[in-house]
Amino acid sequence: MTNIVITGASGRMGRALIEATLETDGAMLSGATVRPSSTLVGADAGELISQGHRGAPIYSSLDLFDSLSPVVIDFTAIEAMVKHLQWCLENDAPCVIGTTGFSEAQEAVIAEAAKAIPVVYAPNFSVGVNVVFDLLDRASRIFGDSVDIEVLEAHHRHKGDAPSGTALAMGRVVANALDRDLSQVAVFGREGQRGARPREQIGFATMRAGDVVGDHTVLFAAEGERVEITHKASSRRIFANGAVRAAIWASEQSPGLYSMRDVLGL
Repeated sequence: MTNIVITGASGRMGRALIEATLETDGAMLSGATVRPSSTLVGADAGELISQGHRGAPIYSSLDLFDSLSPVVIDFTAIEAMVKHLQWCLENDAPCVIGTTGFSEAQEAVIAEAAKAIPVVYAPNFSVGVNVVFDLLDRASRIFGDSVDIEVLEAHHRHKGDAPSGTALAMGRVVANALDRDLSQVAVFGREGQRGARPREQIGFATMRAGDVVGDHTVLFAAEGERVEITHKASSRRIFANGAVRAAIWASEQSPGLYSMRDVLGL
């Protein structure tokens, strides 16, 4: 049985992770954390999702879980995640990171931590999205330089980063398959541009509206035809289920930086 602690329990993703952990064989919800100012401090995580008392206390700090040797699942904000990762390092605890929007320097911190503990870091924990990554790699290699490629994504109005981590990951898959440097060919806006679109560009378009959980489409457009590879998420549970699966897997791994593709054996 894998002891799991969820950070950011009061958020929508935190609640989905609590529910997924309680319903997954092989996973034990040891507890959760919230901000020190939250009225949920001292409550039970099961009660938070209307499943009654489950013996999973909600604390304001991970420090109260140090005797449990848990796997920490973090889908919080960047600054909070960095602190949680430091706790994992100090307590030899595996960490599953679903937070996105890190700078290169912050990603370097994650990579350094993975030298000492197992870290599963992925832009998207959905099994379907990771299947899409494989499809994008294959399509990119088949089409080569004969098509224009655009990445379109939509999320709810509260999402803090743009483009999404998943959209950028899709762009990296395409760029790598075509032997392009994404940092050199990515275009995030075309206002004021004139003239034809260079073939090597990979464009990104972002929408933020309502309660969209997450839609991603990669468009391969040629003269006379176009192919679209799309993934639409209708529930956060797909991400939560994948993250819990990753946590159970990580509990049996040696230190290293892993992705969801490693968890799925892709």
